Amino acid sequence: MKENYYSLLKELLEITIEKDASDLHLTAGYSPTLRISGSLYPLKYPRLSPEDSKNLAFCLMNEEQRERFLKEKEIDFSYSFENKARFRVNVFLQRGNVSAALRLIPTKIRTIEELNLPPILHLFTKAPQGFVLICGPSSHGKSTTLAALIDEINHTRRDHIITIEDPIEYVFEPDKAMIEQREVHQDTTSFLKALRSALRQDPDVIMIGEMRDPETIATAITAAETGHLVFATLHTNSAAQTIHRIVDSFPSGQQNQIRAQLAGSLLGIVSQRLVPRIKGGLIPACEVMLMTPAIANLIRENKIHEIPMIIETSLELGMISLNRSLADLVKRKEIFLETALNYSLNPGELKFLLKE
Repeated sequence: MKENYYSLLKELLEITIEKDASDLHLTAGYSPTLRISGSLYPLKYPRLSPEDSKNLAFCLMNEEQRERFLKEKEIDFSYSFENKARFRVNVFLQRGNVSAALRLIPTKIRTIEELNLPPILHLFTKAPQGFVLICGPSSHGKSTTLAALIDEINHTRRDHIITIEDPIEYVFEPDKAMIEQREVHQDTTSFLKALRSALRQDPDVIMIGEMRDPETIATAITAAETGHLVFATLHTNSAAQTIHRIVDSFPSGQQNQIRAQLAGSLLGIVSQRLVPRIKGGLIPACEVMLMTPAIANLIRENKIHEIPMIIETSLELGMISLNRSLADLVKRKEIFLETALNYSLNPGELKFLLKE
């Protein structure tokens, strides 16, 4: 019986890779379902019973992971499939039944150009120190952008890179750099503990998969201030919202100090969306904020709401507003106007930009 489930799982993973799907969903009451170019497509398989979804999920886990799942009722981990691909897996309970969501992680780490990201992002890979944040909603390519930046450093600098992830997604092949990848739960108990340890491990570059609490954020900022190049992600929708989120996560008595530290250490913020392309697939639309004396002053003086205006009027410095990025994609016939308007945070301004 168990062999049947391993065989079905193998079949489903093969199809996920073959169809270039971003995700595979295994849920009781539904057929196995793929997400392709942002939309869900059920596969022509019978609907999974609660027993089916549980057994398929358990085929993905080792004994220690199963025990942790049964205790905590959800678990994140990475799964390597026959040297063909890696998956980021989340197993969870819904209405008492076991479900699994598998995100396909391509084996090849793509470059900034291959991902259609703004060339100005190369700037971040050359910096000796500072804090770079990659932001955007969940499932909009933050990890992939981060991997492209880290891999560019890997191919161009003789640096020591430490990544802290939950779970490890892209696996880097060391080139000029020395790369150590640590997975939360497997190699360390928490992001914070690993980050504090990293400062004693002689790193040049630190990549933090996620900043989940004020202590981790504070330690990351301190690391950037003390001579390290630090990359991290946040689930926020814009550069201004990202700065608000960081500052607001601290008690009011500490907020002035955090604003001052951010103004001194932040190199830039990239906020991205993956937008459906006319010819199929997805393409990123990006807001890019670069640190300038004007933006540093706005952060210190708590005038964060004025940052979008600086971004909009600093095109010659390499900054890009989300609307300008969307307008450019429409003009290049990469995306439909309606798509751009759906993804815009200010559709009226986008229409104005398209008349220019």
